[in-house]
Amino acid sequence: MSLDEFFVTGDPLILGSQIAIGLTMVGLVALITYLKRWKWLWREWFTTVDHKKIGIMYILAGVLMFFRGGVDGLLMKAQTSRPELGFLDAQHYDEIFTTHGVIMILFMAMPLLIGIMNVVVPLQIGARDVAFPKLNALSFWLFFVGAMLFNISFVIGGSPDAGWTSYFPLAGKEFTPGVGNNYYAIALQIAGIGTLATGINFVVTIIKMRAPGMSWMKMPIFTWTSFVTSILIVAAFPIFTVALAFMSLDRLFGTHFFTVAAGGDPMLWLNLFWLWGHPEVYIVVLPAFGMFSEVIATFSRKNLFGYKSMVYAVAGIAFLSMLVWVHHFYTMGNSAAVNSIFSLTTIMIAIPTGVKIFNWLFTMRKGRIEFSNAMLWSLAFIPCFTIGGVTGVMLAMAAADYQYHNTMFLVAHFHYVLIPGVVFAVFAGLYYWWPKMFGFKLNEKIGKWHFWLFVIGFNMTFMPMFFVGLDGMSRRMYTYSESTGWAPWLGFSAVGSVVMAAGFAALCYNIYWSFRYASRDVGSDPWNGRTLEWATASPAPHYNFAVVPEVDRIDDFWYKKKEGKTGIKKSDLKPVHMPSNSWTPIFLGVAFGIVGFFLVFEWFTLAVISSILIVIGLVANSFDYDDGYHIPVDELEEEEREWRGELK
Repeated sequence: MSLDEFFVTGDPLILGSQIAIGLTMVGLVALITYLKRWKWLWREWFTTVDHKKIGIMYILAGVLMFFRGGVDGLLMKAQTSRPELGFLDAQHYDEIFTTHGVIMILFMAMPLLIGIMNVVVPLQIGARDVAFPKLNALSFWLFFVGAMLFNISFVIGGSPDAGWTSYFPLAGKEFTPGVGNNYYAIALQIAGIGTLATGINFVVTIIKMRAPGMSWMKMPIFTWTSFVTSILIVAAFPIFTVALAFMSLDRLFGTHFFTVAAGGDPMLWLNLFWLWGHPEVYIVVLPAFGMFSEVIATFSRKNLFGYKSMVYAVAGIAFLSMLVWVHHFYTMGNSAAVNSIFSLTTIMIAIPTGVKIFNWLFTMRKGRIEFSNAMLWSLAFIPCFTIGGVTGVMLAMAAADYQYHNTMFLVAHFHYVLIPGVVFAVFAGLYYWWPKMFGFKLNEKIGKWHFWLFVIGFNMTFMPMFFVGLDGMSRRMYTYSESTGWAPWLGFSAVGSVVMAAGFAALCYNIYWSFRYASRDVGSDPWNGRTLEWATASPAPHYNFAVVPEVDRIDDFWYKKKEGKTGIKKSDLKPVHMPSNSWTPIFLGVAFGIVGFFLVFEWFTLAVISSILIVIGLVANSFDYDDGYHIPVDELEEEEREWRGELK
């Protein structure tokens, strides 16, 4: 392979990106070296097994991927803002909408949600860490390495270009012979293994590590949604793993799982992909529902209305999500009977989802609502998500879907589901739990700018897509003629995307401003919260709880505050066992990344040789007999006095 085949050349946008990436990396290394922070990074972050720090790293990675995916979206909007514009050619446009979809769903939404789950769930259930701390660190590094491997594709080798769904036969070697779709198969496989391990970890954590007295129906609703999400991950991600393995075998070794010529079937890929893909929608939406539930209850100063019905609704959504995958391809040769069955199961999901909407509304009814930024995002979610839900019911009707399918109407629909249902929730969760992570609040005034710019820009961007879709505009069109009459709608949509980007910029500025200037005197419970994460210091100490709390009822911390029973006794303090840092998770993550890179370019000899690194990491971990360490009572007492005052 020649150098100009290895590096993507000939496009000024990509050349600019290559220069920017190179300068940024050099600058970052120089800055860390100048500040003498390498040992600190290694000790405090790279080798940590603390669930809170791992969660923060997930969130930072998610924000970075939000920027990357957002730039892709802006480039697409720039290209379609005017008729017959030549800003991007067809190939570049195909690559951008492919990477935009993959990054936003798998490398932005997933890490942001899993990051918040990592920070919050152990605290909400009164645990000191997750069940398998080292596996948790490995999960992050596998995700991060997979994300980085996928992201270098646009400067090294070439981006995948078969859409985020990577349908065969287009994704096969016959039609896309370059290495771009190898990146898709290998990088998503590595990141998916990390996500599957996370699902297993949280299922075990929530089953086995709840505080004494916290029965199933006393768990916070966010913990419930995280638990059901983790079960969905365990159920759905192995399907995707198998599909990606088949794809890798087809592309790298010439097998024929998905190629018609040798007896394979492209529809097998569609079925496997959407058997994972539709549960994946709820894997990202269900934790978001839990976040909205926590925020709405806290800022309405009321118990969550219909707690048990919310739990049953979450379980019902998860169950039905595994029974609806065919609605993604009604038009691809199914019988009327098959389409009718999946149309019914799809419409049925609206029932438990409607239950949740009304429960949130009734929670706010007669509440003393505080319009914090977190609450504003929750309020904006309800009407915007309802638009996505109603148009989803329209798409669920198989006969009507023959008109809507593959149009911009569908694109508008899933953005009205996923942006309010995931991005709004992440913003609400960040504003709400930020003090628990860092010990200070994000600025509420700058946050209002973030809120209004983003919400207005979102509706400006995606509402016009419903109309051009109904007027016949197909998705994935990189250009169109002036005679279509779509230019005013798409120009308005492009302006909206810039407004939305300004909202994201306001969030980034808010984080910068708050780190520099925000008051650190916010207390342990700045929002007057209801659940156990607010029963410990802000930011939470590395051991979480000096004394494991006991739970008597739902929202137990809220009631104990009213009863004045939130303190701890000095006599209850005992040495706390904590896991030690470990180098093996980051080592294994990097090893998987090296092997994956060689597989992408089909350098099999180098891949086999470098796989020895994976074996070394696994063997080293097997002989790691470090059982952790104990925090002595006097250290616990000193840390607790810093925020509680004198102990009883």
